[in-house]
Amino acid sequence: MHELLSSAQSCRFLATSGIAFEMTEVEKIEEQLARLRIAKRSTLSAEPAYLLDIDVATAAQSEGSRFVAVSCSDKSMRVYDRETLNFLREYSSRPGMLNGVRFAHACDSMVFSACSDGTVKCWDIRLATQKAAQIFSGYPSNVFISFDINRSDLIICAGTEEVEKDTFLVFWDARGVTDCAGTTKEPLGVYSESHNDDITKICFHPMEPSLVVSGSTDGLVNVFDINKDNEDDALLSTCNSDSSVSFIGWSGKDYKQIYCTTHDEGFCWWDIAQLDTEEPIMLSHVLDVRDTVCVGDDTLQYLVGGWYHEKADKLFLVGGTSAGKVHLISCGTHGLSLVGTLCGGHSATVRSFCWNLADESLLTGGEDAQLLLWKPGAVERSLAKKASMKMASSVQKRVRVHNSSLKSGKK
Repeated sequence: MHELLSSAQSCRFLATSGIAFEMTEVEKIEEQLARLRIAKRSTLSAEPAYLLDIDVATAAQSEGSRFVAVSCSDKSMRVYDRETLNFLREYSSRPGMLNGVRFAHACDSMVFSACSDGTVKCWDIRLATQKAAQIFSGYPSNVFISFDINRSDLIICAGTEEVEKDTFLVFWDARGVTDCAGTTKEPLGVYSESHNDDITKICFHPMEPSLVVSGSTDGLVNVFDINKDNEDDALLSTCNSDSSVSFIGWSGKDYKQIYCTTHDEGFCWWDIAQLDTEEPIMLSHVLDVRDTVCVGDDTLQYLVGGWYHEKADKLFLVGGTSAGKVHLISCGTHGLSLVGTLCGGHSATVRSFCWNLADESLLTGGEDAQLLLWKPGAVERSLAKKASMKMASSVQKRVRVHNSSLKSGKK
C-alpha cells in the first residue's frame, strides 16, 4: 500500500463567504495533489539508467497525450506509451550526452533533444530507425546542455557550456522538420553577451512565441524578445538569483512571472509585468527552501523544479529525499508550504517530473531507473517497487562546484 502524507487533507473555510469562495479552487487543487497515488510504473530496461528529463506529447488534444519521452544518463532517449508506460522505442546519442527532451507542439511524433556533441537532434518516433530525422548543428566547440522549442515550433534555442570564457544561446529555424527532410541545419545566429557561465536552462513562453527565458550558473535569469534586431534590444530583463540556476519557468496569469530554483536549493520568483512600474518585481527570494518548508518528522533534501497550475493560478515546487519521497510545495508571496508527500514509489533520488494538466497527473523519474505515473486516488496493479540502483551517476561527473562569488550584470 502506498502511503501519502499530506498537510492539505481537509479544506478550511474562513467565516467571510467571499474569501471562502476565493480559496475553494486552490484548496480543491491542493487536495487533489495530496491524493496522488501510483497508477503505473515502467519496467526496468536491460540497461538501467537515471531518468533525467521527461516530456509528454500534447499535440493530439482530442485523443489525449499518447507518448512520453525520457532522456537518460546512459546517453539514450526512451519513448513510452503515456497510459500504460509500456516501452516503445529507444534512441542513442553515443558518444554524446543528451540534455533535455521536448516534443513538438503541433506534432506528437517529433521529439527533440540537445546533445553534448554540439547538435540538437529530432527523431520521428513513427519510423523504425536510429537515424535522426533532422540535425541542427552548432558552431565548433559548442557543448549543448539545455534547449527548448518555441510554442509555434518555428525556433529552437540551445544553451552551451562555458568554453574558453564563451557561452552562447544558439538559434535555429525549425520549419520543415515535420517533413523529415533528414538534412542538417545551420544556426540563424547567437546571443553571446548576456551570460558568462554555463547556460543550464532555457524555457520559451507558453503563449508568446518570441519570448524566452534563460538561466545560468552565473546566477542570472534573462528574458529575451527574439523578435528584436540584436541581443541588446532583445534583452528585456536581467534578474539575479545570487546562485547557480538549476530550473526556470513561467507562471502567473498570462505567464507574466518567472521563477527559478538553484543548485543550492534556493528559490526566486519575479513579476516582470512590473518592469515599467515603481513596484518591486521580486515576489519571493528563499535562500534555502530546506530551512523554510516544514515537512514534519521528514526531511527535504533537494528541489527538482516547479510548475504553474493554470486552473488554480498557483505555482508549485517539487522536491524530495534521497530515499525517493516526493514533496509537493505550494508557493505564495507570504511563503512556501507543504501540500503533500508521495511515498512508496521511488527508492532513490528523483531527478525529473512532468505535470499533465489534462488529467491532473504527475510523471516522475529517478535514480532508481523507474518512471512512475501518479493520479488522484489511483490504485497500482503492478509489481512492488524496485530496489535502488547501485551505479555511479554519469551526470554527477559533470556537475561543477560553484562558489558564492557570482558575477552580476552582463559581461
